Amino acid sequence: MDLNSASTVVLQVLTQATSQDTAVLKPAEEQLKQWETQPGFYSVLLNIFTNHTLDINVRWLAVLYFKNGIDRYWRRVAPHALSEEEKSTLRAGLITNFNEPINQIATQIAVLIAKVARLDCPRQWPELIPTLIESVKVQDDLRQHRALLTFYHVTKTLASKRLAADRKLFYDLASGIYSFACSLWNHHTDTFLQQVSSGNEAAVLSSLERTLLSLKVLRKLTVNGFVEPHKNMEVMGFLHGIFERLKQFLECSRSIGTDNVCRDRLEKTIILFTKVLLDFLDQHPFSFTPLIQRSLEFSVSYVFTEVGEGVTFERFIVQCMNLIKMIVKNYAYKPSKNFEDSSPETLEAHKIKMAFFTYPTLTEICRRLVSHYFLLTEEELTMWEEDPEGFSPTNVEDMNALLIKDAVYNAVGLAAYELFDSVDFDQWFKNQLLPELQVIHNRQYLETMFTLLFQLLQQVTECDTKMHVLHVLSCVIERVNVQGLGADSKNLYPFLLPVIQLSTDVSQPPHVYLLEDGLELWLVTLENSPCITPELLRIFQNMSPLLELSSESLRTCFKIINGYIFLSSTEFLQTYAVGLCQSFCELLKEITTDGQVQVLKMDQLLGNMIEMWVDRMDNITQPERRKLSALALLSLLPSDNSVIQDKFCGIINISVEGLHDVMTEDPETGTYKDCMLMSHLEEPKVTEDEEPPTEQDKRKKMLALKDPVHTVSLQQFIYEKLKAQQELLGEQGFQSLMETVDTEIVTQLQEFLQGF
Repeated sequence: MDLNSASTVVLQVLTQATSQDTAVLKPAEEQLKQWETQPGFYSVLLNIFTNHTLDINVRWLAVLYFKNGIDRYWRRVAPHALSEEEKSTLRAGLITNFNEPINQIATQIAVLIAKVARLDCPRQWPELIPTLIESVKVQDDLRQHRALLTFYHVTKTLASKRLAADRKLFYDLASGIYSFACSLWNHHTDTFLQQVSSGNEAAVLSSLERTLLSLKVLRKLTVNGFVEPHKNMEVMGFLHGIFERLKQFLECSRSIGTDNVCRDRLEKTIILFTKVLLDFLDQHPFSFTPLIQRSLEFSVSYVFTEVGEGVTFERFIVQCMNLIKMIVKNYAYKPSKNFEDSSPETLEAHKIKMAFFTYPTLTEICRRLVSHYFLLTEEELTMWEEDPEGFSPTNVEDMNALLIKDAVYNAVGLAAYELFDSVDFDQWFKNQLLPELQVIHNRQYLETMFTLLFQLLQQVTECDTKMHVLHVLSCVIERVNVQGLGADSKNLYPFLLPVIQLSTDVSQPPHVYLLEDGLELWLVTLENSPCITPELLRIFQNMSPLLELSSESLRTCFKIINGYIFLSSTEFLQTYAVGLCQSFCELLKEITTDGQVQVLKMDQLLGNMIEMWVDRMDNITQPERRKLSALALLSLLPSDNSVIQDKFCGIINISVEGLHDVMTEDPETGTYKDCMLMSHLEEPKVTEDEEPPTEQDKRKKMLALKDPVHTVSLQQFIYEKLKAQQELLGEQGFQSLMETVDTEIVTQLQEFLQGF
């Protein structure tokens, strides 16, 4: 592609590609796609996006196409890869001038330079880093900023490479430029601190932006650029200096108000300081050991004492708390149960940590957490006034006492596991929490928890509140029933069934957010029901529309259907069998066309199924299921279907295997009997640690007595099916069929069927 002749054409197509008219846009995009693999195309794009006189949108699009081309065609092994000659020209052009006036385009250019650096630096592009270092020294503000922006993106990209050879290259780079990066950061930081009181907001913002970018470079070099950073004096000097710099920047926040244009950048810089510490702790915990004491002192003083008043902000407080938490919970700082097995580094860090957290310090931290940070904020209090339902009763005489109480309950809830051995929860619940649960209206009364919850569900309007109430109901029903309510749960039907009816009725708008918990409540109620009732049967009318939804709740719906069948199959199916069949048929319509074709090929499908079943019988390991498989295959007999007769040998093989699984020999008579036959139900013994069976568990066990596995003798069933097959085919036809079975299998079968 000739640059001179092509530039005009490419510029015209790029202009068309920025059009809002699809008739113009689509052909332009197609043309640009065709040019992607043309030699010289990216050189044309470079000339276009570095020409500051052209339309911004066109230049922006040129940068994006160039950046995408790096991903697709820059690697030497890529199809239609750029030539080494063109890449060399492009690399040189990218770092000729750092003078892009538009911020968004400058950022994209910095990113695409970093993408090339990831692939080519330093081997094919050794001049990149030296050029950037020289460019960030210039006095021109624009060039300096753009070079610093590019320096950051290049450092960030190279730091992210993880192959050993790439890591070694980055270590070499970091050791070579770390001193310069430190001095650059200190220079811009000092410049900002000197200018901050000048009143020149533009100059302050400019120097603060450079401080932030140079700190971002240092962060990547410090965290990713050294194997043993604690052995590098400059690295540790920078990290120790962070605390003093943080104090200086936090003090600046007193003079830079929330409405100041610099405020956002100032807070980002403060947060970046904390990120350096957190990242370094995460990547180099033992190198961080000399910083543990200072980090804890700094964080605790600003978060849990008056030192931080007027200068801290929420995100900074969270970062400081994260720093404390990472030090406390760091696995590298936790010695083994046998101290002698711990490394000296671990013991040293543990000693520093434990020495800091004295009883008075911990007491003050906990007091401040509960009494200060757990209290509702002004914003939350405003929301309370506007939406009392989201919080608690509005008639409060002592607001401060209520806020403290709310904070304490919140703290206890979060620390419940740690407080388990220290707090008698039963007594606390009985003496303190239970009275709190009483709801007092104009007339005094105390009703059951369930009635109050149902009333609350009817009164509230927020969907989030409704969901919480219903979730509590579901949990309460489940726990109460399992622990002792059992069959008496039917006494709660007047309360439970209307709740289930409301939350699972798809014609009611609340079902959108109540359905999931409503179905769970329905299932739990059903599993603990001792018997079917007209009311419980009636709410099943909600099921058919639920099945039509075919939503993620379908599995729970099927569990509910099973629950009804376990509870009272006759009465339930008499009422709803027709409707269920219709619903299931509608569900089956969702099978794909290919699936429907396969279903129509029934004989072929049956033959394939039997063959697969026989081949994979060994995958079935439970004797009950092996017997059930044998019974299922035998149920196909007698038959004159050619497919089934072709598989007769396999059916007999499976049947004999089943006999080996279930038949036991009576040593006195020498005859065989099916050991899986059951005649009565043994009540299982329940230990103190186990929960008693639900009503549905009992129904399942009763149903097991009717299971063919436990009621049908496999020996008898085989005999009857073979006899019926013989009667169907006649003696000669039956003998021909039996000759397809291995003689050894026939011998074993005859032995099992002795006496018939």
